[in-house]
Amino acid sequence: MSATPFVFSVLILQLLFASQPCHRFLAAAADGRWQLLQKSIGVSAMHMQLLRNDRVVVFDRTDFGPSKLPLPNGKCRNDPSDTALKVDCTAHSVEYDVLTNTFRPLMVQTDVWCSSGAIMPSGNLVQTGGFNDGERRVRTFSPCSTCDWQETPNGLAAKRWYASNHILPDGRQIVVGGRRQFNYEFVPKTITANTFSLPFLLQTSERGVENNLYPFVFLNVDGNLFIFANNRAILLDFMKNKVVKTYPTIPGGDPRSYPSTGSAVLLPLKNLKAAAIQAEVLVCGGAPKGSYVQAVRGKFIGALNTCARIKITDPNPQWVMETMPLARVMGDMILLPNGNVLLINGAGSGTAGWELGRNPVLNPVLYKPDNKIGTRYETQNPTTVPRLYHSTAALLRDGRVLVGGSNPHAFYNLTGVLFPTELSLEAFSPAYLDTKFNNIRPTITAPKSMSGIKYGTKLTVRVVITGKVAKNQVSVTMVAPAFNTHSFSMNQRLLVLGNDKVAALGEATYDIDVTTPRSGNLAPSGFYLLFVVHQGIPSKGIWVKLQ
Repeated sequence: MSATPFVFSVLILQLLFASQPCHRFLAAAADGRWQLLQKSIGVSAMHMQLLRNDRVVVFDRTDFGPSKLPLPNGKCRNDPSDTALKVDCTAHSVEYDVLTNTFRPLMVQTDVWCSSGAIMPSGNLVQTGGFNDGERRVRTFSPCSTCDWQETPNGLAAKRWYASNHILPDGRQIVVGGRRQFNYEFVPKTITANTFSLPFLLQTSERGVENNLYPFVFLNVDGNLFIFANNRAILLDFMKNKVVKTYPTIPGGDPRSYPSTGSAVLLPLKNLKAAAIQAEVLVCGGAPKGSYVQAVRGKFIGALNTCARIKITDPNPQWVMETMPLARVMGDMILLPNGNVLLINGAGSGTAGWELGRNPVLNPVLYKPDNKIGTRYETQNPTTVPRLYHSTAALLRDGRVLVGGSNPHAFYNLTGVLFPTELSLEAFSPAYLDTKFNNIRPTITAPKSMSGIKYGTKLTVRVVITGKVAKNQVSVTMVAPAFNTHSFSMNQRLLVLGNDKVAALGEATYDIDVTTPRSGNLAPSGFYLLFVVHQGIPSKGIWVKLQ
């Protein structure tokens, strides 16, 4: 492309974005709608985690320089080792209250840049690693209205930057990889504080590029870990430190991991009472081999437009390729309560990294995993806000998807650049939230939110549905709240409990009997969002604790 058309295109894009009103609600019942929640929370949302009190912890990094949100009461962070500000009186983390659409500043003490984490069975967010003085920190955030970050120095056995975390059946977190870390460890640390070698991470690292950071990690139904890096995967028995299965390379061999950043999900787990439960992983987007080097040189290669799907429990698993309607790098994949997958955020060309993404992909795409190949994708209504490098997304209890972040710069650059640092929060409402579905939308009346549920037992969920009920299209689902950063939602998991029986009680009230997951291999202990889905339309969720 010559320089003149490129400059003209950039000017058109900037005029388009500048012309949009700040407060908007784009209505289109069939294809979802967007809502601007906050024009600025003062902090760019590089990391995001929903908590059990319907608040979302957001943070970026301490060495961006000052944010646009002051710490309260004259508080300042004094950090002689910080590479940007030794004394910083601005916040680099906020707590966003979903129910009131308000936020408050939080204070992290060390650099959380490109870190990782997960919700522990207690409901606390335990977050690990980062950069510089934060690289071996373990941080804890408890869900309460006045809580703030607590930090444990040397809580990690190794430096962790660009690692991935997952909750295990025994309640610990596993922390996998990170820059120049070809190993894994556990949090909390064992007495021996060991790291365990994982040669697969070295084998998938490309010299000078890497293309294997933030590996996609999922707990398989047999209790082993599926670990994907670059363009291939293994199944790891993490207790014995033994690779028990090696999966084939994705056809074409293009990288899907940071900085050629695609995304991935463990598709909804179904038929949970079966003797052998099937598990599938879907990997979407990324960048063709060589894209990162080309982007550094100023040439932005088109992103991958393919998804690869594999049954990881099959004895002879093979990738099945599909074509997306829109190519995407740095996209996020969010499991929705009805079992569909939302592809959102990202760019149409380039890679992750400072200034390396182009052509924002403004349209989300819905993926329906149960449809036949060729009918699985539906393009949704576009946002007007580019969400490129360092964007985030998270499912909320009401079924919306919270979207924030985008900062492809080494500091906060709000003007004079192609894609300014983005401090806003938006919500995307899938079509299932349209009011025309209110008569078939379930409302959960029992159990009460925060109820405890046991493994492998009968659970009765009571709902009100005012319209005609199709009993064979009623299902209960459970979703684990995910830690989202760098296009990967760690610990994301959806279980379809289905229904054993639906009983009409009169006055539009129904009891739904289900059987809870039988083990921690299927669903590690902790807090889940429980939904009732009727004809593809989910209720608002309630929090339950599986224990």
